Amino acid sequence: MAKLVFGMNQSLDGYVDHLEMRTGPALFRHWIEHVSGLTGSVYGRRMYDTMRYWDEDRPEWSAEQHEFAAAWRRQPKWVVSRSLKSVGPNATLVQDDVEAVVRGLKARLVGEIAVSGPDLARSLTDLGLIDEYRLYFHPNVLGRGKPFFAGPRPPLRLVSTDRVGEDTVRLTYVPA
Repeated sequence: MAKLVFGMNQSLDGYVDHLEMRTGPALFRHWIEHVSGLTGSVYGRRMYDTMRYWDEDRPEWSAEQHEFAAAWRRQPKWVVSRSLKSVGPNATLVQDDVEAVVRGLKARLVGEIAVSGPDLARSLTDLGLIDEYRLYFHPNVLGRGKPFFAGPRPPLRLVSTDRVGEDTVRLTYVPA
């Protein structure tokens, strides 16, 4: 049975904004290894649109960026959207019965499936489907933006803390 994990970079005040928080070399290496080890990812439309950046190689990329892109392209993706009509390579569009699709993925796959996008994570939290939350705190205070928890925070129990890179702390929680 697969484990559904929601994790994102966020500011100290709880907002997610990849444009405002830079990823240093150690944290980027962490994300490469994380994505390389995933069974797949379930994306909300906005996060999927953001991540489509990695679909095509760019000449200005470093070797690490090429490595991340290759890992991202390899993994299966399920994109939850009612507005999209199609999705890119190695992706499946999920327009209806998200709960049944995600429960089916968890039941038939093994390993970790990442959840990408706070709004999608809220829906899956409400359905009791997320098994683990990973909060990557950066030393930034944004004061605005999209919150990590798009709704009321579910009851959680801290299971680990880790330093990732020079200035990022990962807190890992499971539902209480």
